[in-house]
Amino acid sequence: MSTTKTDAAEVMSSAPADDTGTGEGPGGPQLGPVGWLRWLWRQLTSMRVALVLLFLLSLAAVPGSLVPQEGSDPVKVQDFVDRHETLGPLYEKIGMFHVYSSTWFSAVYILLFVSLIGCIVPRTWQFVGVLRARPPAAPRRLERMPAHARWSTDAPADEVLAAARRILGRRRFRTGASDDSVAAEKGYLREAGNLVFHIALIVMLVGFAAGQLYMSEGTKLVVEGDGFANNLTQYDDFKDGNLFDRDDLGGFGFTLDEFTGTYERSGPQRGSARDFRADITYWEAGGEEKKAVVSSNHPLEVAGYKAYLTGHGYAPVVTVRDGQGDVAYRGPAPFLPMDGNVTSQGVVKVTDYVGKDGERDQLGFSGIFVPTFEGASATRGMVSAFPALDNPVLFLTAYRGDLGVDSGIAQNVYQLDNERMEQFTDADGTPLAQMMKPGDTMELPDGAGSLTFERIDEWATFQVTSKPGTDLALAGAIAAIAGLSGSLFIQRRRVWVRATPDGHGRTVVETAALGRSESARVAEELGDIAALLHNEAPAVPEQQPEQRPDTDPDTDKERA
Repeated sequence: MSTTKTDAAEVMSSAPADDTGTGEGPGGPQLGPVGWLRWLWRQLTSMRVALVLLFLLSLAAVPGSLVPQEGSDPVKVQDFVDRHETLGPLYEKIGMFHVYSSTWFSAVYILLFVSLIGCIVPRTWQFVGVLRARPPAAPRRLERMPAHARWSTDAPADEVLAAARRILGRRRFRTGASDDSVAAEKGYLREAGNLVFHIALIVMLVGFAAGQLYMSEGTKLVVEGDGFANNLTQYDDFKDGNLFDRDDLGGFGFTLDEFTGTYERSGPQRGSARDFRADITYWEAGGEEKKAVVSSNHPLEVAGYKAYLTGHGYAPVVTVRDGQGDVAYRGPAPFLPMDGNVTSQGVVKVTDYVGKDGERDQLGFSGIFVPTFEGASATRGMVSAFPALDNPVLFLTAYRGDLGVDSGIAQNVYQLDNERMEQFTDADGTPLAQMMKPGDTMELPDGAGSLTFERIDEWATFQVTSKPGTDLALAGAIAAIAGLSGSLFIQRRRVWVRATPDGHGRTVVETAALGRSESARVAEELGDIAALLHNEAPAVPEQQPEQRPDTDPDTDKERA
């Protein structure tokens, strides 16, 4: 049969056929939609991609600690936006001010979750199959193993193998026997530890996700003698997760009986805090009142919530009388610290004021409080020299007019908006300002009233939190450490013992061991097993082959 040049070229060509009907082209098999989905799934569920996603998640969390977050400090966020005209709007668009709830962080989080599940499920079934399988039979050439021992004994082969099974069983090896050998394997917990580690990562992710979705967190400033009830209207600020139901706030409350702070009095650490404690009386819905102490590292735990002591300061107690001589305001006014020595600023707002002529008006007092006054600086003004109440002084200025509290616009209760107010002045036109000690009184001009500095109370701020997933995340972290330790320090290894008759009434015993990774412990362990087996089947000198008569030296001599 003849063959044309064209046919020969087609036969001899090594180029891939371009047959679209079979799904193959110049580049090999063409993947359809299902094929691409399978390929993407294999890539996503590979351990390499899981590690990359875990690394990306750790990188994605970095901005959350470097950039102020809306959930924890909205004031700093607004200050950042005001100071950075370009970066501020950009950060808002890409979610830098709420990193942990941003779209890109959630995407990495979910992909890592799916990747870990895809890694774990098939490996779990493989591990179950390994547990159900028996150890592999002994190789034909045991002397080729990294660790090997051999000797001859007078003990029968079946007794040697029975002794080997007993010895290996006492050392927690799983054994399997054949006609002339015993196979044993140990170290399955290594793979179990690996699986526990990856499952623990999923548990941690679930715990963190639950903590963010069902969390609630708020702060409350409480003055000595005042109380707090776990109600939304009681919080100074409050935030919660997307799935948290605000109607499910736990029923509890407490009263701040006394706050105590101690400070270092001398040395290079002078002024440093030594102990902060808040003595409280708390109650839970349907329960009796109880006493407790809340300190920096010991929160109050009640009704599934934790109340942490996060700050403290001073609240001058003042009494304001109006132009009619009636008490228009009486109570503590919390001042907020500005430095480590508790130099504080604050305001007193009087909304129910009646002037000398009977007209209704509002008063505002703005000032500085220092617990230990040692003079004023021309550049810094009044500053405190020590955080304790050694020489307390209150410096106030007074205003009258519209406080803006009736405008319906939210405002800071610790700041005074004096744009629509007029400052009181003395007879010579000097703005009214006075430095006061406890017991002093500021008289307002023209019989407009007075303010008396009564005493000083202390206040404390509490952060009340509920994060249901915290315990789950902690359990996951502990399990991850345990699983990682097992996968690092446990070695999977195999041991074989073979006993075969040598044809001269004795038994040849061979032992060998193989580890999944290089380790001197494998040889040491085999030496211990061989020593125990040697006690059961002692070694004897191997028999030498008999000399043939034609090799007898005397015979050879006679022949010579």
